[in-house]
Amino acid sequence: MSDLEKIDNFLQQHHLLHLSTTFDGEISTCSVFYAFSVEHKSFVIASSEDTLHVQHILKNNNVSGTVALETKTVGKIQGVQFKATCKKLQNSELKNLYFKLFPYALTMLPTLWEISVKSFKMTDNRLGFGKKIVVTF
Repeated sequence: MSDLEKIDNFLQQHHLLHLSTTFDGEISTCSVFYAFSVEHKSFVIASSEDTLHVQHILKNNNVSGTVALETKTVGKIQGVQFKATCKKLQNSELKNLYFKLFPYALTMLPTLWEISVKSFKMTDNRLGFGKKIVVTF
């Protein structure tokens, strides 16, 4: 299994992403549901344009974030950090992926955003304490 496949396997088991944005010295962090496409190396999220994090994205599309397994057992710690860019979603395939995972979101008519990953760093202590997998695109 390739490093990217290991990361994808982890991401497919989770649904909550923690996203960080910044603009003009102001920082914002939020938690959002996501769909991930390994083919596009992208997350899809829904968020309103009036949120602080989207206001940041409209001015500075560089973002970072994490997806992590919550555990107190050190030997089971797993998580993915990423650096990416974010823009309003244009891809209908990714839109369909999001609504397949979260069909109830259709009733809200959300604005969807594509987070295009530039790099991943995964920690997986099951492979050895502090084991890191790094993938850059």
